[in-house]
Amino acid sequence: MRETTPKRATVYFDPYLHRALRLKAAETDRSISELVNEAVKAALAEDVSDIEAFEVREKETDYAFEDVVKDLKRRGKI
Repeated sequence: MRETTPKRATVYFDPYLHRALRLKAAETDRSISELVNEAVKAALAEDVSDIEAFEVREKETDYAFEDVVKDLKRRGKI
């Protein structure tokens, strides 16, 4: 089920951050709500990307650090 009615929340900003948001909203002819929604969506999209990357890497073989260093030395890389 997808809700389309915007929900209201109270958010407390650092005064300097709030000032910067107000100025950006005025310069871009957008509301603070639009800017915050966009920033939250971007952060959540990054989280999804990170989770997907973790899921892919989860299947990789784990190597002990000591074994990797010893192998590098054995091959003359260090």
